[in-house]
Amino acid sequence: MLRLQAPLPDRYTLATPEALADMIATAKAALGSGLLVLGHHYQRPEVIRWADMRGDSFKLARFAADDDRATDIVFCGVHFMAESADVLTAPHQRVILPDLNAGCSMADMADLDQVEECWEDLAAVTDVDRIVPITYMNSSAALKAFVGRHGGAVCTSSNARAVLEWAFAQGDDVKVLFFPDQHLGRNTGMAMGYTEADMRVWNPHLERGGLTAADVEDATFLLWRGWCSVHQRFSPEHVHDFRERHPGGEVIVHPECRHEVVALADRVGSTERILEWATEAPPGSVLGVGTEIHMVQRMATEMPDKTIVSLDPLVCPCSTMFRIDEPHLAWCLESIVAGDPVNQISVDAETAQWARVALERMLEIT
Repeated sequence: MLRLQAPLPDRYTLATPEALADMIATAKAALGSGLLVLGHHYQRPEVIRWADMRGDSFKLARFAADDDRATDIVFCGVHFMAESADVLTAPHQRVILPDLNAGCSMADMADLDQVEECWEDLAAVTDVDRIVPITYMNSSAALKAFVGRHGGAVCTSSNARAVLEWAFAQGDDVKVLFFPDQHLGRNTGMAMGYTEADMRVWNPHLERGGLTAADVEDATFLLWRGWCSVHQRFSPEHVHDFRERHPGGEVIVHPECRHEVVALADRVGSTERILEWATEAPPGSVLGVGTEIHMVQRMATEMPDKTIVSLDPLVCPCSTMFRIDEPHLAWCLESIVAGDPVNQISVDAETAQWARVALERMLEIT
């Protein structure tokens, strides 16, 4: 999805790290409790240090909604996260994304037009009343609204199983359309006892998803052909190499990784669970972690009594999350102080209403 971020003034792009730090600290002090800076775990160190709260996308959005004092919420994350925060927060709160180009390649792999076309194609070959659409939190507000309107729900990487169990409890012969991440859907389904024979991948760039009518009928899981560019990098070879270098070490990966990697891991969990497991590990533990590098490096720095390394030696950051930097943060904070805020993320009322329905269903389930 194309988003256009205007170039920053030289005041920010040419500023020294010390000058940027002074701008940010001064602006935060001026705004006081009316400002809330949220930092996703994948943010770079020089940005995360300014966060009032760290977490995954949904945890941060709910934290913002619970902080009634904050009128300005600066979300150091990506676009869909800021949208979720706008959906959940009150009318007196505005959500700001420091760089509009901070998107999510996975979320952009499924847009509303494609999903609506998929739904129409499915309706031509099967009864869509028995298909429950489930969208991962890593999706646009428009897709959350789509599942809200069609009786589905949102899921996170930590509650995907509970949401899928709820979907299958809706009746006999239920199918699930799961988007945008095929790997989370596949890994969760496999953990529930389903097999590849129960799954088909829907490719939105092919006619009728590249599937036959028989494929659709045979499938229990229709998995959207989407993925995270970071987590899909991890391979079985990375796991084997880690085990050779660290006999007795523990492998922990995110469920957005490919199934071949998940099958070899000792533990599989969301960013919050990975952080919990690392924190709870005894001193001297050796952990090979399959998730975004800034989070891995931060855990290693903050837990020096343990050896925590990335499974991927080439070190791949989330390139879109990486767009948030101190110059953009200083710029957006000073614009709020000046009374002329930039980059406000606003979800239209109807989309927000149905997206909230899908999110509330998830909360009721879990």
